[in-house]
Amino acid sequence: MPEDFKQGQPARFLWLYALAAAGGAVAYVPFLTIMLPLRMNDIAEGQEIQSLAYAAFAGAIAASLTNIAFGWISDRTGVRRPWIAGGLVLSSLLLVSMQFVQTVPALVAMIVIWQCALNMMLAPLAAWAGDCVPDHQKGLLGGLLALSPALGALSGALVTVPGLAAQDTRLVLVAILVALMVGPALLFARPLPMPQLMQKPETGEAVASQPHTTVARMWLARLLVQIAEAALFAFLLFWFIAIDETTTDNDTATIFSLVLGISVPLAMFVGRWSDRSQRPILPLVLGSGVGSIGLLIMAFSDSMAVAVVGYVVFGLSTSIFLALHSSQTLRVLPRPRTRGRDLGLFNLTNTVPSLIMPWLTLALVPVFGFAALFMLLAALCMIACVLLITLPRA
Repeated sequence: MPEDFKQGQPARFLWLYALAAAGGAVAYVPFLTIMLPLRMNDIAEGQEIQSLAYAAFAGAIAASLTNIAFGWISDRTGVRRPWIAGGLVLSSLLLVSMQFVQTVPALVAMIVIWQCALNMMLAPLAAWAGDCVPDHQKGLLGGLLALSPALGALSGALVTVPGLAAQDTRLVLVAILVALMVGPALLFARPLPMPQLMQKPETGEAVASQPHTTVARMWLARLLVQIAEAALFAFLLFWFIAIDETTTDNDTATIFSLVLGISVPLAMFVGRWSDRSQRPILPLVLGSGVGSIGLLIMAFSDSMAVAVVGYVVFGLSTSIFLALHSSQTLRVLPRPRTRGRDLGLFNLTNTVPSLIMPWLTLALVPVFGFAALFMLLAALCMIACVLLITLPRA
């Protein structure tokens, strides 16, 4: 193995990059999970679930298209940081401006524009890791990326602390947090050059002899798990309230953040283990399989305590799955020179569920309740497990 291939990035770059990636999550997690549902309650006049579904649908389309577009643009220009910085500024300004929107159609339109600016930041940021981090550090990178949903959820719990800030001021706090987290990587991260990552695909074990089959299975498995994740991402607050009507927005944000916080050290441990054992796929197999068990517990829960247990099982396993999957995706992409565009196509596994999930929810929940939805999602996670278990070096 060539010596330059063995060389890895210093810890400073990995941690600053992880902090910036977490800033990307903070940019949308508290808004979409807590603030947007509350805003819909204020202006939708009894149609909050339907209006939230429409907003998720329109925003997901915008995010899907612009993530591919800005990934491709950053490939063509050969630079990532200017696009990240521009998206940071524009998306923060638009987020703060949400407080001035007074009607559902205007709010949906603003969300579409905001998603465009947000993905100007997110697409080049994701590709930047592929430009810099070699295969033998991708498990560690995946573990660090678990910080993203954890800090995203923690920011939601922080800005919704009773008495801390009014609803409109919360948007300003989120924008400040994002700038403080993304800014240091743009200003101070100095990755070591890794020219081999831009010249040809790395020959990691996960690619084996059928890379296109591997890419397709990885893509579909993440899509299935993300459909389950998206359902809870958008409707967790409503489900908890349906079980216990005394549940508050801060209760939900706190549970969400605790689960994701615990997942961070677990993902880092599992990521390091996958690097050392050269078993990059096995954690993904276990994450999707255990996630289906958590969803079944949730489907049959009849009390808040059981519901929380089920969510903890699901949340921990799928958080580890998604974090490690994000880094291992960089291992299997076939063309480094189109990495940003290809990651944009992979990003469809994050946004397409937002197109599917609202209609699944509207079709199942009013007639059969949340239990039927969770059983369907459990089946999807199990299919993802089957897709991955037969990959080489699983």
